[in-house]
Formats: sequence, C-alpha cells, structure tokens
Amino acid sequence: MGTRRTGREIALKALYQADIRGPEPQEEFWSFFERSPADSQARAFARKLVMGVLAERDVFDRQLAEVLEHWSVARLSHVDHNVLRLALYELRYLQDVPARVTMDEAIELAKRYGDRDSGRFVNGVLDELVGRLGLRSKGEGEAQIKAE
Repeated sequence: MGTRRTGREIALKALYQADIRGPEPQEEFWSFFERSPADSQARAFARKLVMGVLAERDVFDRQLAEVLEHWSVARLSHVDHNVLRLALYELRYLQDVPARVTMDEAIELAKRYGDRDSGRFVNGVLDELVGRLGLRSKGEGEAQIKAE
C-alpha cells in the first residue's frame, strides 16, 4: 500500500476517534500517530491531513451542508463525514493531488470503512462539490507534465 493511501487511512481513523471522544484532541489522540505501525512518511502525511481537517472543520461542514440534498451533516455517519472532510482538505489544499485521485481514494476509503452504500454516497457528494468548487480538472495539467 502506498504512503499516501496509508496516511489517509490513519487520518480517517484518527478523525473518527476525535469524533467519538470529543472536539478537542488530547495528548493520547496525538500519540495515536506514533503508535501506528506505518512508516514515518505515512504518519506525517496523516498528521498533516488531520491538522488541516481540524483547522477547517467548520468550513468543510458548511460546504457539505450546501450539497447534501434531503440530508443533514448531523445525520452523516462518522466514517462518511470524515472521508468527505479529508477529501475536501485534499481538494482545496493539496495542489499536487489531482481531483480524480482524491475522489478515487475517498471512494475506496468509504467502501472499506463505511457501509455498503458509502462508496456511492461519497462519490455523489464529491462529484457535486468538485463541480461547485470548479476543481474538476485540478491537478490534471501537473499529472500530464509529470507523465511526459
């Protein structure tokens, strides 16, 4: 498994833990990264994702609320909610990750850790968000340059 994929999984688990334990991460929360069996690069990527999501949590939740039809952010499962938050962070702040990669990775996380409908749900929400944010082609130019 790749470094970033592993980092995303660690980040999802950490954010899930934060949702269960409460809004303010404590020392044991941050030690979660050190206890992870992943390599230091994956742990560092996970920490970056988590810190970014925690800093922008309210903004991301407002953006999610705008696209959820007949649903509310409060009704999202912890897994789906945090997969979507992670994807929003990547879409907005990690310029080296193409939008389609972010979406594919989020869908896979949702399928692996969510319920049987999570993959389709996350796909639909992210597709709408990417369109609204004008990020559909994000990273495609860089990916093309790197491939050449």
